[in-house]
Amino acid sequence: MIYPDIRDKLRSGKMFGFLVDPDKHNRESLAELTGAAESGRVDFILVGGSLVSGSVDETVAILKESTDLPVVLFPGNVLQISPRADAILLLSLISGRNPEFLIGNHVVAAPLLSKTRLEIIPTGYILIENGRTTSVEYMSNTKPIPGDKIDLAVATAMAGEMLGHKLIYLEAGSGARESVNGKMISAVRSHIKIPLIVGGGIHTPEQIRDTYRAGADIIIVGSAIEQGSASLEPLLKEVEAHKS
Repeated sequence: MIYPDIRDKLRSGKMFGFLVDPDKHNRESLAELTGAAESGRVDFILVGGSLVSGSVDETVAILKESTDLPVVLFPGNVLQISPRADAILLLSLISGRNPEFLIGNHVVAAPLLSKTRLEIIPTGYILIENGRTTSVEYMSNTKPIPGDKIDLAVATAMAGEMLGHKLIYLEAGSGARESVNGKMISAVRSHIKIPLIVGGGIHTPEQIRDTYRAGADIIIVGSAIEQGSASLEPLLKEVEAHKS
Protein backbone atom coordinates (compact mmCIF):
# COMPACT_ATOMS: atom_id res chain seq x y z
CA MET A 1 0.00 0.00 0.00
CA ILE A 2 1.35 3.40 -0.99
CA TYR A 3 -0.02 5.64 1.75
CA PRO A 4 1.34 3.53 4.63
CA ASP A 5 4.65 3.43 2.77
CA ILE A 6 4.63 7.24 2.59
CA ARG A 7 4.09 7.49 6.33
CA ASP A 8 6.89 5.00 6.99
CA LYS A 9 9.42 6.73 4.72
CA LEU A 10 8.69 10.15 6.17
CA ARG A 11 9.76 8.95 9.60
CA SER A 12 13.37 8.95 8.40
CA GLY A 13 13.54 11.54 5.62
CA LYS A 14 11.87 13.43 2.82
CA MET A 15 10.23 12.17 -0.36
CA PHE A 16 10.27 13.28 -3.99
CA GLY A 17 8.15 12.65 -7.06
CA PHE A 18 7.82 13.44 -10.76
CA LEU A 19 4.59 14.76 -12.31
CA VAL A 20 4.09 13.52 -15.87
CA ASP A 21 1.69 15.35 -18.18
CA PRO A 22 0.77 12.88 -20.97
CA ASP A 23 0.55 15.76 -23.47
CA LYS A 24 4.21 16.63 -22.96
CA HIS A 25 5.81 13.21 -23.13
CA ASN A 26 6.23 10.36 -25.59
CA ARG A 27 7.54 6.82 -25.22
CA GLU A 28 11.15 7.97 -25.67
CA SER A 29 10.98 10.77 -23.11
CA LEU A 30 9.15 8.52 -20.64
CA ALA A 31 11.89 5.90 -20.95
CA GLU A 32 14.52 8.57 -20.28
CA LEU A 33 12.52 9.83 -17.33
CA THR A 34 12.11 6.42 -15.74
CA GLY A 35 15.82 5.83 -16.18
CA ALA A 36 16.52 8.91 -14.09
CA ALA A 37 13.82 7.94 -11.60
CA GLU A 38 15.41 4.54 -10.97
CA SER A 39 18.32 6.29 -9.24
CA GLY A 40 16.62 5.64 -5.91
CA ARG A 41 15.99 9.32 -5.29
CA VAL A 42 12.46 9.32 -6.74
CA ASP A 43 9.70 7.69 -4.71
CA PHE A 44 6.77 7.71 -7.13
CA ILE A 45 5.50 9.15 -10.40
CA LEU A 46 2.27 11.16 -10.68
CA VAL A 47 0.36 11.20 -13.97
CA GLY A 48 -2.18 13.86 -14.93
CA GLY A 49 -2.73 17.57 -15.43
CA SER A 50 -5.29 20.33 -15.74
CA LEU A 51 -5.88 19.86 -19.47
CA VAL A 52 -4.88 16.47 -20.87
CA SER A 53 -5.83 15.44 -24.41
CA GLY A 54 -3.37 12.54 -24.60
CA SER A 55 -4.03 9.08 -23.23
CA VAL A 56 -3.50 8.79 -19.50
CA ASP A 57 -4.01 5.03 -19.75
CA GLU A 58 -1.30 4.67 -22.41
CA THR A 59 1.12 6.82 -20.42
CA VAL A 60 0.53 4.75 -17.30
CA ALA A 61 1.04 1.54 -19.28
CA ILE A 62 4.39 2.75 -20.66
CA LEU A 63 5.55 3.79 -17.21
CA LYS A 64 4.54 0.45 -15.70
CA GLU A 65 6.56 -1.33 -18.39
CA SER A 66 9.64 0.76 -17.58
CA THR A 67 9.73 1.07 -13.80
CA ASP A 68 8.73 -0.62 -10.58
CA LEU A 69 8.09 2.74 -8.92
CA PRO A 70 4.48 3.40 -7.89
CA VAL A 71 2.47 5.22 -10.55
CA VAL A 72 -0.15 7.46 -8.98
CA LEU A 73 -2.95 9.30 -10.79
CA PHE A 74 -3.14 13.07 -10.33
CA PRO A 75 -6.41 13.69 -12.15
CA GLY A 76 -7.55 17.05 -13.46
CA ASN A 77 -10.95 15.56 -14.34
CA VAL A 78 -12.87 12.28 -14.34
CA LEU A 79 -11.50 11.32 -17.76
CA GLN A 80 -8.00 10.96 -16.34
CA ILE A 81 -8.57 7.63 -14.58
CA SER A 82 -6.62 4.52 -15.50
CA PRO A 83 -7.10 1.21 -13.69
CA ARG A 84 -3.50 0.33 -14.62
CA ALA A 85 -2.12 2.79 -12.05
CA ASP A 86 -1.33 1.83 -8.48
CA ALA A 87 -3.21 4.62 -6.72
CA ILE A 88 -5.02 7.90 -7.18
CA LEU A 89 -4.77 11.17 -5.32
CA LEU A 90 -8.48 11.92 -5.02
CA LEU A 91 -8.11 15.67 -5.11
CA SER A 92 -10.57 18.01 -3.48
CA LEU A 93 -9.79 21.64 -4.37
CA ILE A 94 -10.43 22.98 -0.89
CA SER A 95 -8.95 26.41 -1.62
CA GLY A 96 -11.77 27.08 -4.09
CA ARG A 97 -15.54 27.21 -3.90
CA ASN A 98 -16.42 25.44 -7.14
CA PRO A 99 -18.63 22.49 -6.07
CA GLU A 100 -17.54 20.41 -9.07
CA PHE A 101 -13.96 20.33 -7.77
CA LEU A 102 -14.99 19.96 -4.15
CA ILE A 103 -17.35 17.00 -4.60
CA GLY A 104 -19.12 17.00 -7.97
CA ASN A 105 -16.46 15.23 -10.05
CA HIS A 106 -15.88 12.82 -7.20
CA VAL A 107 -19.52 11.69 -7.28
CA VAL A 108 -19.22 11.00 -11.01
CA ALA A 109 -15.93 9.12 -10.55
CA ALA A 110 -16.91 7.07 -7.49
CA PRO A 111 -18.76 4.21 -9.28
CA LEU A 112 -15.84 3.83 -11.70
CA LEU A 113 -13.22 3.94 -8.95
CA SER A 114 -15.09 1.33 -6.94
CA LYS A 115 -14.59 -1.16 -9.79
CA THR A 116 -10.82 -0.72 -9.86
CA ARG A 117 -8.07 -1.85 -7.52
CA LEU A 118 -6.70 1.66 -7.22
CA GLU A 119 -5.64 2.73 -3.75
CA ILE A 120 -7.68 5.85 -3.00
CA ILE A 121 -5.75 8.61 -1.21
CA PRO A 122 -8.03 11.57 -0.31
CA THR A 123 -5.99 14.75 -0.78
CA GLY A 124 -6.77 18.34 0.19
CA TYR A 125 -5.56 20.38 -2.78
CA ILE A 126 -4.75 24.04 -2.09
CA LEU A 127 -3.92 26.38 -4.95
CA ILE A 128 -1.57 29.25 -4.03
CA GLU A 129 -1.18 32.46 -6.08
CA ASN A 130 2.16 32.54 -7.90
CA GLY A 131 2.27 35.66 -10.07
CA ARG A 132 0.44 34.37 -13.14
CA THR A 133 -2.81 32.62 -14.09
CA THR A 134 -2.19 28.88 -14.24
CA SER A 135 -4.07 26.16 -16.10
CA VAL A 136 -5.55 24.72 -12.91
CA GLU A 137 -6.89 28.13 -11.89
CA TYR A 138 -8.48 28.66 -15.30
CA MET A 139 -9.90 25.14 -15.67
CA SER A 140 -11.27 24.95 -12.12
CA ASN A 141 -12.75 28.46 -12.26
CA THR A 142 -11.40 29.17 -8.79
CA LYS A 143 -9.13 31.82 -7.33
CA PRO A 144 -5.93 30.78 -5.57
CA ILE A 145 -5.13 31.83 -2.02
CA PRO A 146 -2.90 34.94 -2.15
CA GLY A 147 0.71 34.17 -1.34
CA ASP A 148 0.73 36.55 1.63
CA LYS A 149 -2.47 35.17 3.22
CA ILE A 150 -0.68 32.62 5.38
CA ASP A 151 -3.44 32.44 7.99
CA LEU A 152 -5.98 31.54 5.30
CA ALA A 153 -3.77 28.77 3.92
CA VAL A 154 -3.22 27.40 7.43
CA ALA A 155 -6.93 27.39 8.25
CA THR A 156 -7.73 25.71 4.92
CA ALA A 157 -5.14 23.00 5.50
CA MET A 158 -6.41 22.42 9.04
CA ALA A 159 -9.96 22.10 7.73
CA GLY A 160 -8.78 19.62 5.10
CA GLU A 161 -7.19 17.45 7.77
CA MET A 162 -10.30 17.65 9.95
CA LEU A 163 -12.42 16.56 7.00
CA GLY A 164 -10.37 13.39 6.73
CA HIS A 165 -7.93 14.09 3.93
CA LYS A 166 -4.75 12.01 4.22
CA LEU A 167 -2.48 14.49 2.42
CA ILE A 168 -2.36 18.26 2.00
CA TYR A 169 -0.98 19.49 -1.33
CA LEU A 170 0.15 23.12 -1.63
CA GLU A 171 0.28 23.91 -5.35
CA ALA A 172 1.63 27.00 -7.08
CA GLY A 173 0.53 25.58 -10.42
CA SER A 174 2.24 24.31 -13.55
CA GLY A 175 4.63 26.86 -15.01
CA ALA A 176 4.39 29.04 -11.91
CA ARG A 177 6.64 32.07 -11.77
CA GLU A 178 7.09 31.65 -8.05
CA SER A 179 7.04 28.57 -5.84
CA VAL A 180 5.03 28.48 -2.62
CA ASN A 181 6.32 30.93 0.00
CA GLY A 182 8.56 29.27 2.60
CA LYS A 183 6.80 31.04 5.46
CA MET A 184 3.48 29.63 4.28
CA ILE A 185 4.93 26.12 4.03
CA SER A 186 6.35 26.35 7.56
CA ALA A 187 3.10 27.67 9.00
CA VAL A 188 0.98 24.96 7.37
CA ARG A 189 3.43 22.23 8.41
CA SER A 190 3.29 23.35 12.05
CA HIS A 191 -0.53 23.15 12.15
CA ILE A 192 -1.21 19.75 10.56
CA LYS A 193 -0.14 16.20 11.37
CA ILE A 194 -0.64 14.61 7.94
CA PRO A 195 2.04 14.70 5.21
CA LEU A 196 2.52 17.95 3.31
CA ILE A 197 3.22 17.96 -0.44
CA VAL A 198 4.48 21.08 -2.22
CA GLY A 199 4.65 21.56 -5.98
CA GLY A 200 4.72 24.17 -8.72
CA GLY A 201 7.48 26.53 -9.77
CA ILE A 202 10.31 24.40 -8.38
CA HIS A 203 13.15 24.30 -10.91
CA THR A 204 16.44 24.65 -9.04
CA PRO A 205 18.39 22.77 -6.35
CA GLU A 206 18.15 25.88 -4.15
CA GLN A 207 14.35 25.85 -4.37
CA ILE A 208 14.30 22.17 -3.43
CA ARG A 209 16.57 22.84 -0.44
CA ASP A 210 14.53 25.80 0.75
CA THR A 211 11.20 24.00 0.27
CA TYR A 212 12.33 21.00 2.29
CA ARG A 213 13.83 23.19 5.00
CA ALA A 214 10.58 25.16 5.21
CA GLY A 215 8.74 21.96 6.11
CA ALA A 216 7.61 20.17 2.95
CA ASP A 217 7.55 16.40 3.39
CA ILE A 218 7.22 15.67 -0.32
CA ILE A 219 8.24 17.79 -3.31
CA ILE A 220 6.75 17.26 -6.77
CA VAL A 221 8.33 18.64 -9.95
CA GLY A 222 6.61 18.68 -13.32
CA SER A 223 7.86 21.34 -15.74
CA ALA A 224 11.45 20.74 -14.66
CA ILE A 225 11.40 17.14 -15.89
CA GLU A 226 10.35 18.10 -19.41
CA GLN A 227 13.86 19.31 -20.28
CA GLY A 228 15.46 15.87 -20.18
CA SER A 229 17.40 13.81 -17.68
CA ALA A 230 20.58 15.93 -17.86
CA SER A 231 18.81 18.88 -16.24
CA LEU A 232 17.45 16.61 -13.50
CA GLU A 233 20.75 15.47 -12.03
CA PRO A 234 21.44 18.67 -10.01
CA LEU A 235 17.90 18.50 -8.63
CA LEU A 236 18.23 14.82 -7.70
CA LYS A 237 21.55 15.42 -5.95
CA GLU A 238 19.84 17.99 -3.74
CA VAL A 239 16.95 15.61 -3.09
CA GLU A 240 19.41 12.92 -2.03
CA ALA A 241 20.81 15.20 0.67
CA HIS A 242 17.36 15.27 2.33
CA LYS A 243 16.40 11.61 1.98
CA SER A 244 17.74 10.53 5.37
